[in-house]
Amino acid sequence: MPPVELVHLAAEVGYAAVGLRLHPAFPGAPFYTVPAGSSEMRAVKAALQASSVRVYDIEFVVIDDEFSARELLPVLESAGELGARRLSVCGDDPDEERFRANLAMLAEQAAGYGMGVDLEIMPWRRIGSLKAAVRAVEATGMANVGLLIDALHLSRSGSSPAALRDVPQPLIQSVQLCDAPARRPADNDGLVAEARGGRLLPGEGALPLRELLAAIPPRASLSVEVPNRGLPALTHARAVFEAAKALLQPQSGENPATR
Repeated sequence: MPPVELVHLAAEVGYAAVGLRLHPAFPGAPFYTVPAGSSEMRAVKAALQASSVRVYDIEFVVIDDEFSARELLPVLESAGELGARRLSVCGDDPDEERFRANLAMLAEQAAGYGMGVDLEIMPWRRIGSLKAAVRAVEATGMANVGLLIDALHLSRSGSSPAALRDVPQPLIQSVQLCDAPARRPADNDGLVAEARGGRLLPGEGALPLRELLAAIPPRASLSVEVPNRGLPALTHARAVFEAAKALLQPQSGENPATR
């Protein structure tokens, strides 16, 4: 949805924040341009100010062998004016040293706008495992670089919530919730199709979401990522919200202090 409409929708449902797609996640993917100081920017800021909603993150940047951090400066400028806190990225450069250098350079630029950078595991890309992501983040030496843990990608990469307990907790900045069937797609094409259009509402599949919530630090920011497959926008947004809220409620006999 366009940013202004998304902010109004989020406020109506009860979300605390939104993530805005100001950069294409892949060729042909929808995104929205909100130039700093523009009429579009003023409209988004007015929508934010009229509600209790804020902008949490900006999506989505692929750091590959053709990546240029400088080309993202207009996006970062817009993000900074909107008050965004994080920029979501993934790694797909076969040259590890170049990837880490570009990640560090991007983080340095983002810091100038008061933002951090979250590296997301995607099992069909070069940074496709938790171990590889932790190694890359730590190699930057930048305090504003962290991890984005997506419930689906964590599972499909062959990892589990238990593995997060071995990760330095300050690195886990953001967590995305969704659900999926137990069976992993057979190939990368299947993984991509599932991630972009086959996710289920939290609680409707077999992913160990409660174990994930128990393994992450309390200050990590939670979001939901369940692309809409044809429902009216408000119906879908409300269903995702209610499913996530139900997941956060203690189960019968569970000690709320452990959640």
